[in-house]
Parts: sequence; C-alpha cells; structure tokens
Amino acid sequence: MSFPELDLHADPIDLTAALVDIPSVSQDESVVADAVEAALRSQTTGFEIVRNGNAVLARTDRGLPSRVMLAGHLDTVPIADNVPSRRERDHADGDVIHGCGTVDMKSGDAVFLHLAATVTDAVHDLTLVFYDCEEIEATKNGLGRIERELPEWLQADVAILGEPSGGFIEAGCQGTLRVRLSASGTRAHSARSWLGDNAIHKFGAVLNRLASYEARQVDIDGCVYREGLQAVRISGGVAGNVVPDVAELDVNFRFAPDRSVEQAIEHVREVVDGLDLGFEVTDASPGALPGLAAPAAAALIEAAGGQFRAKYGWTDVSRFSALGIPAVNYGPGDPNLAHKRDERVPVQQITDVTRVLRAYLSNP
Repeated sequence: MSFPELDLHADPIDLTAALVDIPSVSQDESVVADAVEAALRSQTTGFEIVRNGNAVLARTDRGLPSRVMLAGHLDTVPIADNVPSRRERDHADGDVIHGCGTVDMKSGDAVFLHLAATVTDAVHDLTLVFYDCEEIEATKNGLGRIERELPEWLQADVAILGEPSGGFIEAGCQGTLRVRLSASGTRAHSARSWLGDNAIHKFGAVLNRLASYEARQVDIDGCVYREGLQAVRISGGVAGNVVPDVAELDVNFRFAPDRSVEQAIEHVREVVDGLDLGFEVTDASPGALPGLAAPAAAALIEAAGGQFRAKYGWTDVSRFSALGIPAVNYGPGDPNLAHKRDERVPVQQITDVTRVLRAYLSNP
C-alpha cells in the first residue's frame, strides 16, 4: 500500500488531520511509519534517522549542552467510523478536528514533526521517537523494544511525551497495581444454606474497608498526586439456587510515584490484613517522579508560563523515569475524549502547544 506525503512545514493543525487520515490501528502502523520516515528524511536537516520495526527515530548531534526527547506513539485504538477526519465549529471549544487519534495522540505527533522541520535555531539537541503498539499489551509496546534493541537512543536530559494533557504540562505519573483477592467456601443448595459456606459473603469486610478507605495526597515538586484504592471487578456464583464456593475480587491501587511497586503491594496487604482471602498480584507498573527541579525540565515549565500539574493515570513517562530521565506529558487534547467515537481536539490547543514548545526549543 502506498503512503501519502506529509507536509511537515504545513500548519500542525493540517498535519494532524493528515496523520488521522492514515489509519494506524495497533500492529498495523506500517503505512503511517513509512509516511513519517519519508517526511523526516526529505524535509529535515541535521537528523540521523533510523527505522526499528514500525518505529521511526531521529536525532541531532550538534554538540549542544542538553538533549530533549520528543516521544509519541503512532498507533490508535480500533477505528469507530471516525476516519477520515473532519473539522467543524464547536460552541464550547471553537474549531475542532474530529477523528480517531486526534487526541491520542496524532495531534501531539503533528506538533513534534512540525517542530523537527521548522526549528532552525535549537538550543537543545533533539531526539524524536515515534513508536508503535502503545495501545495494546505492554509486552508489544514499541518503546520497550527500542529500550532493548537501541538503548542509546533513549538518552536525554528531559523527555516530553505528547500524550493528551489539555495543553497543560502534566508531570510524572501515578503507578498502578492490580490485585486479585479470592475467597473459598462450601457449595450447597440455597434451600439448605446452613450446609454451605458462601464465598461471596466473605468479601463483605474487605468491601467495607475499601468503601471507607481514605486516600493519601502527596505533594512532589509542587505536583499533588491523589491516590485511589478501588474494587473494580467481582465474580462468583454458580446458579440461582446454589451457595457459591468460589469468588474473586479485583482491586486497583493508583499510587503516588513516591511509592515503589513493592511498597504499594505491601500497603494493599495492610489494608486487607486479617481477612481470610487469597492475594495475587496480576499487574503492576511503577509511577514516575516529576523531576521538575532538573534544569531542562525547569526551562520547559518557564516556557509554559509556570503552568503544570500532576498526571493522574499511567503513561510511558514511567519508562523514562526508570531510565533516570525527568519526563512530562504535554500535548493537545482532553484525555477524557481519548478512544471515544466522538474523539476531537480543539485546534487552538494544537497551536498553543506548538508555540510553547517552539519557545522552549529555540533561541529567544
């Protein structure tokens, strides 16, 4: 399949639409990766460019005192009758672009590509990483593959991930932990329930603890992270006339990045301590400290007029934090609209993010 030509010198609003019009559902990013690679090779100067699977990487080496990484994923969730893009007037947000990936995160990619082609007086060396398979299981994430195969490309003084943040700098991210609690009992006919032991009823105490749980708030580098511990799934039951002998309860803990995964697990154990329940960790990812005191990160905050906040949720900034790189999320679009059928981004946010990053990357 041939790929359309991208104009990196065009307004990033138009470039956003062009990227959205190239379908790139996870594991089917070859066409958009081809287009991005071709555009970078033909429309930028001073960049070393490599292809890794369906990821495209580019970097300068001008001997500047600091290096900034701009990273964004090229894939989207499955299309929901929302490609090609369309632009229309919205009463609340002005002009908006509708389409799959407008928010998550082709508008951020468009800003990065446009800046790579148009910033001619950079004060930082640049590394650009456009990667695949972010929207599916972590084992397939292209950023993880790059870390394994091309680790030298993931070195920088600060990393900016173009995830949607409503045009605010969102620093670091929460960690996430999922635990499966299990209960066992004795099956019996519900007409003779005294002969059984109801496994579902054994979750009563833990549900009460979760309902009354007081979440911690912690301030790190001026960012206030709020934790949350929630029951997210419960299963059990055999039939309408049977006392169940097995039940499971999934609990999700979103924790501030000053806790390690091990500390988060221990905290959940403390919450359910004393209850006769099985305890299995089914998924865990560390958070990312904001690192806003680092000089390169502080300069970004200054360019954005001092506007920043904590990131709620988990993003790939955690990968950069694990490598010792201060990282922030900064991109156009409301993250609450990501993956929706009516996904849309205000064009003004694309313009504003481009302006801030240009000021940060360029000589004043």
